Amino acid sequence: MAGLVSRRRPSLGRTVRRVVQALGLRSPLGWGRGLALVPLALALSPLPALAASPLSAWRINPQGQLELRTAPDLPLRAFYEAGRGAIGPRVWFDMPGAPLRTRTVPGSGLVRQIRVGQPTPESTRLVVEFQPGTQLDPSSLKLVGTARDRWRMELTGLAPYGLQALGEGDIEAPVPTPAWRQGPIAAPQPRLGTAVGTLSASGLPEVARGRFKVVIDPGHGGPDPGAVGINSLRETDVVLDVGLQVAQLLQAKGVQVLMTRTSEVDVDLPPRAALANSSGADLFLSIHANALSMSRPDVNGIETFYFESPRARGLAQAVQDEVLAVSPGSPDRGARTARFYVIRRTVMPSALVELGFVTGQLDSPRLADPAHRRRLALAISRGLLNVLRQGP
Repeated sequence: MAGLVSRRRPSLGRTVRRVVQALGLRSPLGWGRGLALVPLALALSPLPALAASPLSAWRINPQGQLELRTAPDLPLRAFYEAGRGAIGPRVWFDMPGAPLRTRTVPGSGLVRQIRVGQPTPESTRLVVEFQPGTQLDPSSLKLVGTARDRWRMELTGLAPYGLQALGEGDIEAPVPTPAWRQGPIAAPQPRLGTAVGTLSASGLPEVARGRFKVVIDPGHGGPDPGAVGINSLRETDVVLDVGLQVAQLLQAKGVQVLMTRTSEVDVDLPPRAALANSSGADLFLSIHANALSMSRPDVNGIETFYFESPRARGLAQAVQDEVLAVSPGSPDRGARTARFYVIRRTVMPSALVELGFVTGQLDSPRLADPAHRRRLALAISRGLLNVLRQGP
């Protein structure tokens, strides 16, 4: 969702300050009691026993960065708790799936210890506990997804204190083969239901098979749902459903598709642009849904943004025209320029489409309708294929 007034994109990093402000957090003090505390070596050696665990590897490097490798597309939740007295501050991460074993790893410098625990029968918790008196700024603690299975958090202010490398497992293990190389992308269990009818690419424009590559970027994801509108309609659910269907339709026409996410996972803006730029793609399209105040259901409409180039403008206009054609009555807000990160920092022709307002009395019921989301996917695919047919 691009804000109607400021057009400022919300951060896709997970800021743990909001967890602190929410209060009522469960302290990690209790879950470690009664567990076998097994000191482990500090070397960054592979641990094969961790392969089936949701947490495959972690490390804190001397530069003050915490890095995690998890099972692909795993949702993580990050928490912060300030220290008090003889207890230092802590940062912890919860993820679904039980660990193979609980353990405690001694720390170094300002890191007192790291614990892997099991707060519930079906979850894993990684706790980083700091020495008493360590000063951390919660507003700077953002957990950023850098790949389908990689996460990073900057522990600002720790690097000057001579941290020694701590960790378990192999952070640098190869990333699993992306879904776009594995054939058609399977739709996830959608929060909004399954599209009515069979998704078919028949009737869409033909292009040379195997010649083109397109990046589809469903906005937001994971803990960042994007805009939330009428009847709690979430932007992330709409755009992921539409994006996955677009991928299937393009693949059926012989177009290679790379998606920035295929499930509810948090991916920050720079990795989305970097993934697109390194792929050699011909086109990039970011898919979003708009929102305004819930008190303004009269505001509806379709709009598509591009940054500068004439080819990007042509892409934006092609998508805008096709989406409007399947959204009768929804105002045409135009194809126009903007400075959104993912269209400004990508090297191929790029556009960002807003499919309608989740807060709009006309747009919202349509976006919640699986049949309309199928029509949107067909429209977007038609626009992209028409641009690809025109060539460079």
